[in-house]
Amino acid sequence: MNHLNISKKQKGFTLVEIAIVLVIVGLLIGGVLKGQEMITNAKLKRIESDNAGIAAAMFSYQDRYLQLPGDDLQALTRFTAYDSSTTSIVDGNGDGLIGTNDSGGGTPDWATTGGETGKFWMHLRASGLVAGGALSEIRPTNAYGGKVGIQDGGYTIAGHVTIFGNLEGPIARILEARLDDGDPANGRVRAGDSGTTTAATAYNDDQRYDVAFRL
Repeated sequence: MNHLNISKKQKGFTLVEIAIVLVIVGLLIGGVLKGQEMITNAKLKRIESDNAGIAAAMFSYQDRYLQLPGDDLQALTRFTAYDSSTTSIVDGNGDGLIGTNDSGGGTPDWATTGGETGKFWMHLRASGLVAGGALSEIRPTNAYGGKVGIQDGGYTIAGHVTIFGNLEGPIARILEARLDDGDPANGRVRAGDSGTTTAATAYNDDQRYDVAFRL
């Protein structure tokens, strides 16, 4: 009895099929990376837009009332949302400065409750230039979850600055490169380790920073 030898062929992928798979994988990876890039760019643009919006609101208030929001000595009588019971927490001191200049040490002034840095938001809200309640000093949240504030000076910058808190190292580095000289301790854009008042000497991708923008 003759036995039939049956040979079985094992069929693998052809070079063309492998090439097609590699192309598809490459497209998927490229799409994910492009999507991440688009999200990052959108957040960066939001930070820049928010910064411009705060500056516009502050200067509009100053132009309209001849006082700086937060420092306004006549806010109590200026806005009907306030009454005599709120005098101590409404009026600024009228010295032309919003808050104090943090030159090092302690909690950053822009992030503390009370004071002119909180009244800044109250006055803008009372005037209708920023949405929210007239007695609310809650700081807005930036695109990366940190708070946004303002004060006179920050990281030895002369003049008023907006500060975007708790930004990731790579994001702080990109903003610095886009808008200034790349040095976190010099220029119109400066940064410090999150929650401090001392300027950083270099950006580290593993750290978070509070980034100050000169207005």
